Amino acid sequence: MAGETRDPRSDIGRRVVQRREQLGLSRQAVAERAGIAPQYLRYLEERPASPSPASLTRVARALNMSVAELTGSETPPAAGRAAPRGEMVELDPDQCYALAAEHRVGRVSLETAEGPAIVPVTYALVASDVVFRTDPAAGPSFADEAGETAFEVDHLDETQGVGWSVLLVGATRRITDPAEIREVAGRLGEEWEPGKRDLWVRLIPGRVTGRRVHLG
Repeated sequence: MAGETRDPRSDIGRRVVQRREQLGLSRQAVAERAGIAPQYLRYLEERPASPSPASLTRVARALNMSVAELTGSETPPAAGRAAPRGEMVELDPDQCYALAAEHRVGRVSLETAEGPAIVPVTYALVASDVVFRTDPAAGPSFADEAGETAFEVDHLDETQGVGWSVLLVGATRRITDPAEIREVAGRLGEEWEPGKRDLWVRLIPGRVTGRRVHLG
């Protein structure tokens, strides 16, 4: 109908909001229960997202629902939008952040004594930044004057026949303030043990890109 405003949320997003409000829970509380980032839950609530079966299961449990109740079907929907086999689909920044917020392990580029290396790190999104903890030996790679650093997270879902990769590139800074370290340690779900991987880093993305490919 002319002039009708269409709700941009998916049916899943509407059900999440409705159930969360029924339970009297904040978005932060549900995210903590589900073990996902609040940014991802917000994206799921407000945008026509295509969450993975694992994410649907975690959110459903956090809301005391079954996956079927959350999706309105007997089986979870396939992750990702169908595309011709092998075709790359560009992701917008919101989609990239939503996917990155869903995971906890990525890879970061750094310089080592042996030369360039790609190192796995556990990470969390804090606002739009990536925070992670690494060995102090990696310090020279994250000095204020070190230039840009690349961080990548990807996922291959053979069951659903979908793969994706997200790349965040930007400046980094070391986190030295104890209060800030405690905050980011909590986001990572880690205890702060001084002297053990005691270099905390915040990456401030300047470029956010991603691609999804249909494999089936």
